[in-house]
Parts: sequence; C-alpha cells; structure tokens
Amino acid sequence: MVNEAEIRTFLEGAVNYFDVSARQPVAVGVPYLVTTGSPPVHDYTGIIAVSGRRNGAVCFTAPRSMLMVLLMRMNEPDTSDANMRDLVGEVANTISGNARRDFGKDFSISVPNVVEASSGPLPLPRDLRPVVIPLNWRSHSARLIVCLS
Repeated sequence: MVNEAEIRTFLEGAVNYFDVSARQPVAVGVPYLVTTGSPPVHDYTGIIAVSGRRNGAVCFTAPRSMLMVLLMRMNEPDTSDANMRDLVGEVANTISGNARRDFGKDFSISVPNVVEASSGPLPLPRDLRPVVIPLNWRSHSARLIVCLS
C-alpha cells in the first residue's frame, strides 16, 4: 500500500502542474482510502500503469467543465472531446513522471490510457485499495487516485 511520503510525491506533482500550467493553485482535500468497490470518477480519467519497484496505477479524473476551463487557461481554443482526452492524459502523465524522478529508475510508467466515466469502473488491480485525493481548482473538483502495491 502507498505510504504518506509517496502520496506527498504525487500531490506535489499535481500542485506543480496547476501552478505552472493553469497558473492558479489547486487546493488539496483530505485523502481517503477506498475500502469497497471502485473509486468515484468524473467524465474523463487518465490512467498511468505503474510497474517495477511498485505495481498498480495512478489516475487523474476530472469533469468536462474543469478540463474546458484548463484548456482555455492554456490559451487553447480547441475544447473538443479529443483535446480534453489528451489533457486528462497529460495531467496523469505529468504527475506520474514527476513521481518517477523521486522513486528512481525502478519505477516504470506506461503511456496514458484515457477512459470516460461511461466505460464503467476503473481497471485497477482488485487486490489493492486505492487512495483518493480530492483536488479543487476554482469551482471545479477533480481526483487523484493512487493505487500501488
């Protein structure tokens, strides 16, 4: 299971992403452990599979409205479905890539896989309990989900 220091590494990646890309801070909520079922997701979720020293996944899930505002903050006029999918995957990839720097070369990450909420529960390892970290930016709520062995 993920420890507090590891969660902090992923949080720092999320905070840094919003500081740099959105040019506005994100407020971090209280992390919680999902003990039954799948973690709650928003419209789009970027999933990064993790292997090596740790196995599992790191996900960033956000509503369409938040991604649209993020794209506009980045001066990107194209708010198409494809661009929102790219953005949610980019956020997940950036957060995981920052963690790779802290965890070392034995922490391997995949390219982002993006799913929509209508696809059903996240494809996470059933034997692991994910930690969900609420992220609030402007009037929008997103979640960082860390599910590692």
